[in-house]
Amino acid sequence: MQGDDAELTAAVRAAQGGDEVAFRTVYRTVHPRLLGYVRTLVSDPDAEDVTSEAWLQIARDISRFSGDADRFRGWAARIARNRALDHLRTRGRRPAVGGDESDLAVLPAGADTADEALEALGTGRTMALISRLPQDQAEAVVLRVVVGLDAKSAAEVLGKRAGAVRTAAHRGLRKLAQMLDEPEEPAGPGEPPGGPQASPTARGVTHKATRTLRET
Repeated sequence: MQGDDAELTAAVRAAQGGDEVAFRTVYRTVHPRLLGYVRTLVSDPDAEDVTSEAWLQIARDISRFSGDADRFRGWAARIARNRALDHLRTRGRRPAVGGDESDLAVLPAGADTADEALEALGTGRTMALISRLPQDQAEAVVLRVVVGLDAKSAAEVLGKRAGAVRTAAHRGLRKLAQMLDEPEEPAGPGEPPGGPQASPTARGVTHKATRTLRET
């Protein structure tokens, strides 16, 4: 278990015992990733409210949770997904990727290429690019790269087979790499110039993430 996962596991267990400081640690660690995922399902104006509703349920039910950090992220993502789908059903809407990437930019540092891919993609184009993916690919990429789930945990969230999630994530990352090769829109007044295309570093990291996700 990686250091960050060990710390989250310990914080979850302490929070289950009523430690409010530990619960705040859990919230600070998981919330940015969870909000990023909810934004693949619910339009940005409602994403904060839906994620807050998910945290209310997480706080209420955390004593019944059993597992490590990865299972907790998957459990929290399932709760958030259910709250998002309930929200959409009450309004007769379909899931829609949207939102900005400001919350993704403050994710805790990670040690694998998936986190590096997020950092490279999250410098100004992340959610705009993900919003152009098919819904199944968008959810798979965000659960794997943003939330940090392995294929099995992501499959449990989505109610699909792990192989289907791996395939969707790989296809989504390949599509993101292609979109990074596309020329960017000219910068508007007061905006920094974006250059004719994405940096080679961003493209390379995205391909590395594809290779990494294939193994998990």
